[in-house]
Amino acid sequence: MKITVLAENTALNNSFGCEHGLSFYIELNNNTKILFDMGQSDLFIKNALKLVIDLSKVDFAIVSHGHYDHGGGLNCFLKINPTANVYIRKEAFGEFYNASGKYIGLDKSLSDCNRLIFCKDELEIAKGIKLCSQNNAVRLHKTETCGLSVRSAQTLTDDTFEHEQYLFLEDGKKRVVISGCSHKGILNIIDWFKPDVVVGGFHFSKLTSNELDKNIEKLKELKTVFYTCHCTGVEQYRYIKTKMENVKYISAGESFTI
Repeated sequence: MKITVLAENTALNNSFGCEHGLSFYIELNNNTKILFDMGQSDLFIKNALKLVIDLSKVDFAIVSHGHYDHGGGLNCFLKINPTANVYIRKEAFGEFYNASGKYIGLDKSLSDCNRLIFCKDELEIAKGIKLCSQNNAVRLHKTETCGLSVRSAQTLTDDTFEHEQYLFLEDGKKRVVISGCSHKGILNIIDWFKPDVVVGGFHFSKLTSNELDKNIEKLKELKTVFYTCHCTGVEQYRYIKTKMENVKYISAGESFTI
């Protein structure tokens, strides 16, 4: 499979725009075309045009969770692609806030769109293509909310990230997990899926140095290959890279083959 980064906090070079957000264009070996997340604006479309990628031909799209930097471009995608369904958790249209109290949720007016497919805990889209929330799975490794919260009945509580889901791809040779932010913990995700390759943000940017070291110690024991970005943090990645070899940072405009 080939993965192209359409939006990310950094850019491969000055030809591409960047923003705090994430969007992947995935081409499977059977020619299935998937859009995974849409950043916070129409930037993913602009970068796709520069890469001569026709997003109107995407077979289906996925929103990994209900934060603006992953689904802010949803309405833009619905306009340029008139047919593709979008797989999303219904909980992704909740009221989400960051540590400073800023609303970071999606445009709720889009929740009635008839092209949205609301996913349960596990959904097999096609052979070798699954969406999983793992909400019922045991989280053996403790995670931090980093101040992220959700409003329910006028009360703010810590977000448990039930709105987050992961794309699991398996072709008989490799097991690949695509994650937007890994809010439920990258170590838990690895325990659940036993992947050969993980692509996405690891939500390390707000961790203390001690917490980061604890994660690195476990990650470097694995044979898993990591392509990371976005909420992992650039400085955190540079530190991680001094401790382990099986990790690479990916930026907007970059493509790689698994």
